[in-house]
Amino acid sequence: MSLATDRECLARAFALARRVHPRATSPNPRVGCVLVKGGRIIGEGAHLGYGQPHAEPVALARAGARAQGATAFITMEPCAPFPGKRNPSCAKALADAGVSRVVCAALDPNPKVAGRGLALLRRAGAKTVRLPEFQTDAEELNRGFYSRMRRGRPWVILKAALSLDGRAAAANGKSRWVTGQAARAAVHRMRAELDAILVGSGTVLKDNPALTAHGAGRNPLRVVLAGRRPLPRRARVFDASAPTVVYRARTSAALRAALQDLARRGVGTLLVEGGPTIHAAFLRAGLVDEARVFLAPKLLSGALDPNAAPKIKTPRVARLGEDWLITGVLS
Repeated sequence: MSLATDRECLARAFALARRVHPRATSPNPRVGCVLVKGGRIIGEGAHLGYGQPHAEPVALARAGARAQGATAFITMEPCAPFPGKRNPSCAKALADAGVSRVVCAALDPNPKVAGRGLALLRRAGAKTVRLPEFQTDAEELNRGFYSRMRRGRPWVILKAALSLDGRAAAANGKSRWVTGQAARAAVHRMRAELDAILVGSGTVLKDNPALTAHGAGRNPLRVVLAGRRPLPRRARVFDASAPTVVYRARTSAALRAALQDLARRGVGTLLVEGGPTIHAAFLRAGLVDEARVFLAPKLLSGALDPNAAPKIKTPRVARLGEDWLITGVLS
């Protein structure tokens, strides 16, 4: 396969990295590498899983002796050696292979590496180039890794399932099910793609959820923010399907401390599922980075059962400036 420009080659490296499941390499980042010589790919690879070889040595192994004088296109700066590092340095591997040029999208945000990998390559005689227009792609590819390294806390995603009249539950507190089967399956896939999921003790006491991926993939770490009431030992959140961490966090400072502890445990992405009290606490503390809101075509005000609530038949959606208008006849 031949590639014409640096941008095309780096885009190919990103395509390789995106094929890897978001949690496969966690707590390390997903990385792709393409080796090009004479306008043709001579080796490529991605970091496929935690503890497995990084993208650069995979590509180098496929290129063999042809790597001498080649250009390496990498989604993130190749790692430099530092005390306690488990895997060999990718920057050193590229230098030892005689790669003459390295093009990357972004510096490694890990302060133990940042800039040192490229500096090692320059000392070895390789030319290094950064394409800053790919910086956003690099950060979106590894939101959790960048958040842990830069801010010392996970990337926090607030998830809510609401009716069109803004209710998360029926008048009697019943919340199963506000959304339909397809939306619930999407949430299970979401859980499998993220490192941890968080709820408050009220959700555990009221709904007794398992907080698993329900077969959509590997279960996330389960996190419970506990209040004054004790949590039942037999709650499903404490079963053997996944580990669980409990924090007694009731203030913004305590929330931040809990997130910092999760980051130290390797959690890069955290799904905050609720309910409203927990959502409000995270929003007040300024700790929400992203929102994923599921809207069901139902009107729950006054309903005692979400499954029997009035629905809008064939809803129509229109955008009005920054707002959305949803219309339809009740069924």
